[in-house]
Amino acid sequence: MKYLMEFRDGEKARRLADEIRKQTTRKWAIMEVCGGQTHSIIRNGIDQIIPPEIELIHGPGCPVCVTPLEMIDKALDIAARPNVTFCSFGDMLRVPGSQRDLLSVKSTGGDVRIVYSPLDALRIARNEPTREIVFFAIGFETTAPANAMAVKLAKQQGLTNFSVLVSHVLVPPAIEAIMNSPSNRVQAFLAAGHVCSVMGYSQYPPLSDRYHIPIVITGFEPLDILDGIRRAVIQLESKKAYVENAFERVVSLEGNKLAQQVINEVFDVTDRSWRGIGLIPQSGWRLSHAYRDFDAEIRFNLSGVSTCESTLCRNGEDLQGGAARAEAHATCESTLCRSGEVLLGAIKPHECPAFGKQCTPRTPLGATMVSSEGACAAYFNYGRFLNAEVTA
Repeated sequence: MKYLMEFRDGEKARRLADEIRKQTTRKWAIMEVCGGQTHSIIRNGIDQIIPPEIELIHGPGCPVCVTPLEMIDKALDIAARPNVTFCSFGDMLRVPGSQRDLLSVKSTGGDVRIVYSPLDALRIARNEPTREIVFFAIGFETTAPANAMAVKLAKQQGLTNFSVLVSHVLVPPAIEAIMNSPSNRVQAFLAAGHVCSVMGYSQYPPLSDRYHIPIVITGFEPLDILDGIRRAVIQLESKKAYVENAFERVVSLEGNKLAQQVINEVFDVTDRSWRGIGLIPQSGWRLSHAYRDFDAEIRFNLSGVSTCESTLCRNGEDLQGGAARAEAHATCESTLCRSGEVLLGAIKPHECPAFGKQCTPRTPLGATMVSSEGACAAYFNYGRFLNAEVTA
């Protein structure tokens, strides 16, 4: 339990909270980017032991939550086809598409399988050569190396029945988009340690310098997060802004060079649409030309799939403060669920009128209630504000 329990010490947590309290002289708004950090904050009550002057804004760092509706509908289209085995991580099965979810496809006869690694899907492709095996490759930089390696191995092994539906997104462009938003309130960031363990953090100093904003690379245990908040407050109070690595036991400036090498070989940078946010230029990956034969969108001719978002969910407000940009699909997200605003940090989950009522983990209206990293799921699972009067 080394490197685990030592970062959950209650007495040390209280001392860090006291130090944060001593350093804080005014109100500050700090965004934790990663959904895993959000869950740790709510599960451990970190937001309740730090000074009330510090607001923790929950960022869009939940990969399931930001997977756009059109990509979910493409997954549903593929999964419902005969002779297709659609492989996905379990938390994607309940994410609502325009009309249904992957679990519904499975219940009506679709071959939808939960896997724990893209290599599991690769093994299925080897064992079942007469079926088309498709893996749903979502996530931030953290999951990209394994997904890229699966595609590379498929090419090396000559597997013609394996493809991936790619919906990878990148953290630095999202930070830039948040900072460029007219409604932005974020004054410092807690950056996700696992992303930086892969990519390093050389991309962050230019962002910190351009927007004069502290960026503290932080882990996921209570003491990690409290130390990250402490370091961010010290910078804010002293009117400084630089990148600070508070997760040195895992993260280096250069990151994992071997992982980056396979990513750069298999993927190209592309524009990506984020659910609840809109289009962010150069914020994702797609398969490079050399691996385009393994692109499920091309293989199943899905470039023009049309979607219409639920009339109960307000995912459609972008970072510019207006309606989400129209792409090759029509969006009509619900006016009841405000998960898009939750993803942007504009509101807290309990401020959505559907939270804990029409929208629960059993009946989710938005992806933020489905995912194990979603902010709404965190607030619901740990009983935060469930009995409070919510704001319309």
